[in-house]
Amino acid sequence: MTLNVSPLTLGTSGLGRNSLRGSAEETAAVHIAVDLLSSEHTFVDTSNSYAGGRSESVIGRALRQVGEESRYRVISKVDCDPETGAFGRDRVLRSFDETKAKLGVDRLPLLHFHDPYSVSFEEAVGRRGALEALIELRESGQVDAIGIAAGPVPMIERYLQTQVFDAVLCHNRYTLVDQSAASMFAAAKEQGLTVFNAAPFGSGLLAKGPGSQYHYAPASEELQAWVAKAIDVCAEHEVTLPAVALHFSLRNANIDSTIVGVVSPGRLQQLNDLHAEVVPDEVWGAIAALGSAPAAIDDSQYR
Repeated sequence: MTLNVSPLTLGTSGLGRNSLRGSAEETAAVHIAVDLLSSEHTFVDTSNSYAGGRSESVIGRALRQVGEESRYRVISKVDCDPETGAFGRDRVLRSFDETKAKLGVDRLPLLHFHDPYSVSFEEAVGRRGALEALIELRESGQVDAIGIAAGPVPMIERYLQTQVFDAVLCHNRYTLVDQSAASMFAAAKEQGLTVFNAAPFGSGLLAKGPGSQYHYAPASEELQAWVAKAIDVCAEHEVTLPAVALHFSLRNANIDSTIVGVVSPGRLQQLNDLHAEVVPDEVWGAIAALGSAPAAIDDSQYR
């Protein structure tokens, strides 16, 4: 099935991190979640493991404040056992139960199989594996759709070959400096899957510029130099690098929704402003003229 998504999906990986139940920090995080659920964007994206489990708990509190109309605007992910790494059928069902309890819902529009690094592909697709549980949840009506969510493109492509998924989420592999997910997104779209592109800013570098991280690690000097040139191109055309980075994802017809993290006050308005910013067509040719950016991520171990 194809989900009815908006161009932007609001990510919450750090929402409520290190907050205690009933604390002022939690209350502040709940206020942010209320804003996300009250926005014009269709979905709020979370996971059982985000912020040590606090993300879903905070969103659950927010859902109780905003009411019934928003209870099916949250999409989430099942995660491996944080202590043992177990990620078979039983763990998937338990993870989903934990998610439902924290969110206070009995059904989700989409549930992703998240970062399956602790199990082999053969284990995941085999008897009593994770995929068996995900299919059960969909067939029972507890979730409307199931997806695969990870980073490495070769890993995702292998799971998509099973043809059991309705959606795919890939992060940090389709940005101004790394388009390694492009062909995978095109193939997924052709199969009728809903395609999510996460982290269009490369986890910082394309929002903050040189000196920032890319994919949660220090960016190479060569990559930072390329980004500095991109900033000059943006300045020449009177547009900002973050706006160009965001619209690079938004303009790809194979991407149904771009996921951007929104976990601090004022961030939602900043994102909406970037979305509204007009990027001149000439920018894309000027960016292309810079040539390919230095490789940012090595996924060869997953081939």
